[in-house]
Amino acid sequence: MRIVLKNSVGLPDPASENRMNAATKPAALDGLTVGSVARVRDVTGTDPTTIRLLEMGLTPGVEVRLVGRAPLGDPLEFEVRGYRLSIRRQEAARVTVGDR
Repeated sequence: MRIVLKNSVGLPDPASENRMNAATKPAALDGLTVGSVARVRDVTGTDPTTIRLLEMGLTPGVEVRLVGRAPLGDPLEFEVRGYRLSIRRQEAARVTVGDR
């Protein structure tokens, strides 16, 4: 069941809808802010890119820190297992993360 809050004019309130979507959507690496730390929960997909992400150390349980973003937002640089890893935002979106 989905509840949509309405403002005084009777239209849906976009701010409340964004909060509801953010609460239900799992966090991904591409949504981290610079300097934040998270723990990998899952890497979605079965294609060669997903396998390569796992091979590079993005396995469930590992802690990652977003070190920086390129000026246009792509690629992202992470610290994983003591080394720096740069990946595209599209690839980072495949990696679901949670709190430490």
